Amino acid sequence: MKALILDGNPSETDEDYNRYLSEIAEHLTKKGNTVKTLTLREMSIRFCTGCWSCWWATPGECVSKDESHTVCREYINSDFVLFASPMIMGFASTLIKKTQDRLIPLVHPYIEFVQGECHHLKRYDVYPKLGLLLEKTSASLHGASAYPWAGSFCSDFSSS
Repeated sequence: MKALILDGNPSETDEDYNRYLSEIAEHLTKKGNTVKTLTLREMSIRFCTGCWSCWWATPGECVSKDESHTVCREYINSDFVLFASPMIMGFASTLIKKTQDRLIPLVHPYIEFVQGECHHLKRYDVYPKLGLLLEKTSASLHGASAYPWAGSFCSDFSSS
């Protein structure tokens, strides 16, 4: 299995978090998986401008020239993607949210209704399984606000 870890920790000095992610990657590797970690704070990824060019002008590819192309390529070619982030005010970091928004070229602009909800039609036959790891600290709020976001995202960007 090819696993991708998207490290959304904005702090490079959080040793416990960094050690924990390293242990996860090491464990997955020992189980025979190929693991790649993208440290989002070290990548140049701009915010989505909502221009929709990835759907109409250059279908499946963002017109913004940054490292989101690398993330999209690694994402769609993985069997499993782990979104990892400290919980910040009850939500994943802005690095994770920004990266999630930049994955929109991987789906079609067309919408279908699934169990009373609107979801994008899939551009590819196969999408990775998804995981979400939120590091909760005593300073973070409860994670209730992150769960609806995660569920909706998984409906559009993962295999059933």
